[in-house]
Amino acid sequence: MVQVAPNKGAAVSKRSHCIAGKLGPYLVRLQYGTRRHFQATEVSLTIPHILTEHPACWPVRDLLSTIGSKWAILLIGLLQERPKRFSELKREVGDITQKSLTSVLRELEKDGIVDRMVTPTIPPRVDYRLTPLGHSLWKALEALSSWAIENHPAVSEARRRYNAPSTVKVK
Repeated sequence: MVQVAPNKGAAVSKRSHCIAGKLGPYLVRLQYGTRRHFQATEVSLTIPHILTEHPACWPVRDLLSTIGSKWAILLIGLLQERPKRFSELKREVGDITQKSLTSVLRELEKDGIVDRMVTPTIPPRVDYRLTPLGHSLWKALEALSSWAIENHPAVSEARRRYNAPSTVKVK
């Protein structure tokens, strides 16, 4: 049986639970043995993963489920230039289905990132644009984009090494 509990002296901010992925020093109690010969050991460690069950992580997980979809970041990037019609977005993205585009735009609209404007003409004209919240999200995504461009060669090299045939011979 393993029990994990925060050390009493550990100070962990809400932000570190979700963003940094470190939960600070935790006390782990390992219990093993039979009922007669029971032993317990306590060790202190830092948990190197994100604790998604922590209440401070819920907003992060909730929003990442929307903007982390396959098409959302691409659509946000296209809409940061100017408002665009549905057909224009579909044409610029290319291989997205109409159903997927509709679904992603509805999710982004529901979260207040995209605004849907209907012009009552025949046929109705529907334009999509980023809201102020969407523009603030784009600023954060630009930083991610810059990191990806800057580090793409290193990531490509790591992938190449990972996929390279192993030089270790198995007998």
